[in-house]
Amino acid sequence: MPPIDRRRVVPAFALLFVLYQGAEGIGGRLLGQFWIQAAFMVAMLAVAWPVGRWLGFRGYDAYALEWRKAAPAWLAGGLVLALLTKYVAVCVGLALNVYSARAHAVMPGPVSFLTSIPWALLVTFVPSVAEDLLTRGFLWRAIRVRWAGAWTFVLASTVLYVLNHVYRLGQGPAEWAMLFCFGVAYATAVARTGSLWAAIGLHWGWNLANVLMADILPYDTVSPMCSALLSGGAHLMMLGLMFAVPVSYELDETEADPA
Repeated sequence: MPPIDRRRVVPAFALLFVLYQGAEGIGGRLLGQFWIQAAFMVAMLAVAWPVGRWLGFRGYDAYALEWRKAAPAWLAGGLVLALLTKYVAVCVGLALNVYSARAHAVMPGPVSFLTSIPWALLVTFVPSVAEDLLTRGFLWRAIRVRWAGAWTFVLASTVLYVLNHVYRLGQGPAEWAMLFCFGVAYATAVARTGSLWAAIGLHWGWNLANVLMADILPYDTVSPMCSALLSGGAHLMMLGLMFAVPVSYELDETEADPA
């Protein structure tokens, strides 16, 4: 692989960052149009491929998004784990009065629920991949830094992930702590597997569960602070489970040391 021209790293990241933030900043907050939000997200994922080529890679492998043999297992395993963890977290929250079951909630019929799943899968998958690519894959592979230990990468990725939520930082320390726990869990998934697909599975599964729970177990949040801490704790549980998974890849000059 040819050496990287490091002068390209900053403009490459800046372009992806602007497209990602444009989804909420312009599409959501300024114009209030979902289709514009979606267009920004899709545009970011589309632009990421030529940006990867510009940085000297084949394309999406610049973000550890190559489709290896283990990729389906990492994606599906992370997805199922996050869905189950979210369900358990909500049940615990209901028991502790962090949440309250929504009174007189109208449960959808089986056909209605099943037909809504493809839409839920799509609208949660695209943003999850986009953010993982920006805050984890780019640092892990695109900048070609050999991190001084995997936790250096995990910490850098986590800080970037927290700061990337620019519109939620005003919600206070509980929100910051929750985002930090999210970032550590997802970045560790990358460091353990050498692939972005494991992190996408966890991230996508959690976001998908947030949508599906509205139909499966509708609830209202009684304590936003406790809810944030409960979600953060759930991600620390998933983080612990990631260490039960053996490191399953070999290092090369573009990857960091495993956690």
